[in-house]
Amino acid sequence: MPTRTSAPSRLRRALNTLLAQDCLLCGASSGAQVLCANCAGRLPALPPCLCPQCALPTLRGERCGRCLTRAPAFDATRAVLPYAFPVDALIQSFKYGHRLAPARYFGERLAERASGLCVDLVIPLPLHETRLRQRGFNHALELARPLAAHHGWTLDAHSCTRIRATAPQATLTADERAGNLRQAFHCARDLSGLHIALVDDVLTSGASLHECARTLKLHGAARVTALVVARALPAEDGLSAASARSASADPA
Repeated sequence: MPTRTSAPSRLRRALNTLLAQDCLLCGASSGAQVLCANCAGRLPALPPCLCPQCALPTLRGERCGRCLTRAPAFDATRAVLPYAFPVDALIQSFKYGHRLAPARYFGERLAERASGLCVDLVIPLPLHETRLRQRGFNHALELARPLAAHHGWTLDAHSCTRIRATAPQATLTADERAGNLRQAFHCARDLSGLHIALVDDVLTSGASLHECARTLKLHGAARVTALVVARALPAEDGLSAASARSASADPA
């Protein structure tokens, strides 16, 4: 006797056929997904124990020495993947190659990583208008859309703006990076008592997220959680120097 297939199963098969595409990494057929199951399963993983504030590796998951002595303005970080091959290539193809498919994939992964959070407002790290015109879109906003939609959180892409163009962070020392971004952001709304999810693609030095979070807290935000696709790790934790440099080469 033939087995009946449920309507949702038939719908999924139909969508896989209609939306069939090739894996962005190996080129194999991946159905409706941007990565095939094999490539998705082989993406690198972050170490199990991370600083809860900045997501750098620590021995037991305690706050790292940097956050204990010079804490960033954001209170916590949740990252999905390390910024290493092939994650770096996927992010760069999205940001600079105008391929939005990885944004949907990473946004969905970010939504999974954000499970359990009680967030009042999602704010994508803003681009300066000059960079926005050059690129044509804000990569952080494209990541924030599926994240906010998945959880039913309010997305605000307009109240926080980048009011000052800044020099590329990769050319600067750590202290210069902080000064480079000082007063680069503006917030046009009252955030009193709100828990903000601040979204970006990569956390490297944390200078951009710190300054934006500082601005949000000046406008009343009670807590800021950085939600990032990738965390750049020190070389001894498996991140190549080239990947670390490329992660910080873009001021946004």
